[in-house]
Amino acid sequence: MLENIILLFQSTDIVREPEVVQQGSQSLFDIIRSGGPIGMTIVAMQLGMSFLAFYIFIERFLTIKKASQIDESFMNNIRINVQSGNIQGAKALCQSTDSPVARMVEKGLMRIGKPLRDIDAAIENVGNLEIFKLEKNLSSLATIAGASPMIGFLGTVTGMIIAFYQMASQQNVTPGVLAGGIYQALITTAFGLVVGIFALVAYNILVANVEKVVFKMERSTTEFMDLLQEPTL
Repeated sequence: MLENIILLFQSTDIVREPEVVQQGSQSLFDIIRSGGPIGMTIVAMQLGMSFLAFYIFIERFLTIKKASQIDESFMNNIRINVQSGNIQGAKALCQSTDSPVARMVEKGLMRIGKPLRDIDAAIENVGNLEIFKLEKNLSSLATIAGASPMIGFLGTVTGMIIAFYQMASQQNVTPGVLAGGIYQALITTAFGLVVGIFALVAYNILVANVEKVVFKMERSTTEFMDLLQEPTL
């Protein structure tokens, strides 16, 4: 079965001796092309994943950074409005502020008059939704970090299979005969590791930034709940 597959590769020029390029004149494209159609297909997949990982990282980084920019005077203004009985003014302030904390506080203001446990539960539910929004596409980035090296290793295995098959089927084994499979093995592995390392680092950076936002959300929630329990209210 394996021999039939390799023969099929040969019939479609998938297994072939790489073109001879003068030493010192090889470009990155020439090196990738030396891996053959299988190697180029795997590299193309990894390039696609790298572009997707880069897009997710930039989009999430900007979104999380925006969510973390909380005006230090926001909670002070909420306190002033609530203590003066101007609940509508506090709600208007929350509606004019585009941040997870503002949406959580707004939900709490809408529940004023109900038991503190109900208010806390309502704020927590909004907080969970905000965290879910912040973590959007992070699972895709983690998948790329794990899948890209594995796809690279797949190219390594198929490249070595091709190289050893050529070694067994050729009477005069030369470096040129083995070069195609070895190129495929090394190129796909290198691309897979580069994309995987980038995606892993990007994922960890985003997770760390999300945790910082969550900390600010929890701090603001605690401050708001303490405000509701002050005797002046």
